[in-house]
Amino acid sequence: MTQLPTNQALSGIALDEISLRHRNVHLIGVGGSGMSGAARLLLQHGARVTGSDHQESPILQQLSGAGATIYIGHDHRNLADDAALVVISAAVPADNPEVLAARAKGKPVIKYSQLLGLIMKFKRGVAVAGTHGKSTTTAWTAYLGKQCGLDPSFVVGAEVTQLGGASAAGHGDHFVVEACEYDSSFLNFAPQTAAVLNIDEDHLDYFRDLEHIIEVFSQFVAQVPDDGLVLLNQDDLATQRITAAIRGERMSFGFHQQADWQASDLHWVDGLPSFVVRHHQQALGRVTLSIPGRHNVYNALAAMALAEHCGAALPDILQHVGSFTGAGRRLSYLGECNGVTILDDYAHHPAEIRASLAAVRQRYLPERLWVIFQPHQHSRTRFFLNDFADSFQLADEVVVPDIYFVRDSEVERQLISSRDLVERIQHQGHNQAHYIPNLQDIADFLAGQTQPGDVVITMGAGDVWKVAHEMVSRIRSHH
Repeated sequence: MTQLPTNQALSGIALDEISLRHRNVHLIGVGGSGMSGAARLLLQHGARVTGSDHQESPILQQLSGAGATIYIGHDHRNLADDAALVVISAAVPADNPEVLAARAKGKPVIKYSQLLGLIMKFKRGVAVAGTHGKSTTTAWTAYLGKQCGLDPSFVVGAEVTQLGGASAAGHGDHFVVEACEYDSSFLNFAPQTAAVLNIDEDHLDYFRDLEHIIEVFSQFVAQVPDDGLVLLNQDDLATQRITAAIRGERMSFGFHQQADWQASDLHWVDGLPSFVVRHHQQALGRVTLSIPGRHNVYNALAAMALAEHCGAALPDILQHVGSFTGAGRRLSYLGECNGVTILDDYAHHPAEIRASLAAVRQRYLPERLWVIFQPHQHSRTRFFLNDFADSFQLADEVVVPDIYFVRDSEVERQLISSRDLVERIQHQGHNQAHYIPNLQDIADFLAGQTQPGDVVITMGAGDVWKVAHEMVSRIRSHH
């Protein structure tokens, strides 16, 4: 029986299906996409799940409906005396009252990524890492696995309609997991198979610089065993710098002719990418994706490579790869009214904004493209201020609410504001920019400004999606 690592003071706790069944696992910050997925996985394995978060959400309502006991707000009384394990998200501070209560009662406290790493010990782990595209590629890999008969377990950091949610406990051998680099979380994984989609500057509140990020990604791929596989983006220069750390087999994907999995002859069908898939130089056939964007060609190639390595048959992969419709909040189409198309997207980094806006332009051919961008973190906004301002060149109108406050200190909060970003966008001179602090006021503003042929897309990792959903709600109430 696998034991939890003694260096985390957990040596007395064993984690397997038998020991989890009917035992209480308490998750603090359970409303997050990854944590909620882990909660569902624990429920399916027979654990009793309790959890808390600071505000109500549809995700928490779904967890409650699935059998979890959910508390709104953090209080030491939320922690049951019989809790066998306490799991915290990366956003939970050390002085959280439930964390303090757990430590006072001698309960083992581990991070979300440590929980996934422990579950992975009982499966063949497939970890999808990279600065951008993790959720989509993880979901796509799990989708192909299901469609091709592998029935993997999976945890994705987003809701995925075609998978029935963000996680599931399958009967197959594989456990497909989104592997996040923030806080070096993915170093808690020792997967049999790993993918690195790209490496870019991000999370500079944690990492010193790009060199530090590359160093940590090198440590991640070094944890894949000698008989394992690491899949790398052939076209990404920073990703190529971690190859020396790989111990086992290496495989590549991209547009480059040297890539083991190559996309060639790319063209667009109704704004969607269509390309020939080549495997070891051999053309396998043409596929047309159901989701837009050149960046999703990379995600598709990675998902195909991972699925094939896990045992899916190539004809089945080619048959099903084009029917994947995406992960939640990734260029999601929400509705249309009076000729105005409403989309929602998770992009919160300049590179992601550029990729998403290019995809929207290709797919929807808008008369005017409205971007409602909610900056995520004051520190990220400050580090990337010029890059953010430059990333909206493909937009016609940009609306910026207040920065979504998370993880930063109050000192950091005072250093930058959304007004600074709006002024910088206006200085670039590519488009109109508006500062409207409150999300509700933005919905009112858009109602009076949008015209037939316009596309409105909400962007950000916070709660900016509420604007898009409010617009859709107003549309439905008028019909």
